[in-house]
Amino acid sequence: MGRSKHSLELKLHILQLYEEGHYSINELCERFSLDQQTFHRWKMKYEAGGREGLQEATSCKFYSKELKLAAVEDYIQQNYSQMEVLAKYEISSTSVLKKWVKKYTGHRELKDSGKGMSQAMTEGRKTTFEERNEIVNYCLKHQKNYQLAAHTYGVSYQQVYQWTKKFETNGAEGLRDRRGRTKDEVELTVEEKLKLEIQRIERENERLRAENLFLKKLEEIERRHR
Repeated sequence: MGRSKHSLELKLHILQLYEEGHYSINELCERFSLDQQTFHRWKMKYEAGGREGLQEATSCKFYSKELKLAAVEDYIQQNYSQMEVLAKYEISSTSVLKKWVKKYTGHRELKDSGKGMSQAMTEGRKTTFEERNEIVNYCLKHQKNYQLAAHTYGVSYQQVYQWTKKFETNGAEGLRDRRGRTKDEVELTVEEKLKLEIQRIERENERLRAENLFLKKLEEIERRHR
């Protein structure tokens, strides 16, 4: 896959413009000659890996058989959207994931793609608050290497990923196990995830409707003063 024509700094600038509410996704894509899939891929990579997540790979990326199977199953079972799967498993592109899906659905074996470390796809285990805090700090100190942290502490990749996201959002308090808490994403059923996605789309549509209404009113005011 060819290198992106957009620099790291430009990607960060575009995402910052969106986060600050200066432009809608459609406006940014038109302004910077992007397709929406590319924008969402950048957004997911940034949310998962920060600045480093947006950097171009300088060498061939290796994937274990376990990681490939987990990613394909999450995608096929619609546990996550395509962009979420790419970010969660740090997959370099949509075409790579689609190639794995094609092999899997064609009953062809998925194999390790090189000498990379085997992905720790063990079953999640119960942990204490102190353990979760230690694991997240270890993960962050190693440039968000979820795979390494999972392997080192004998937990699942998904657990490390979710704990790190919670820590980045709510600090250490986000790692506490509270009764009556909102379910982790990995615990949600397909129906619950679908409901949440519908709610998210409805909120986005409402925001776009309000934004369009504002722009129409602004145009009307400008016409009156011409």
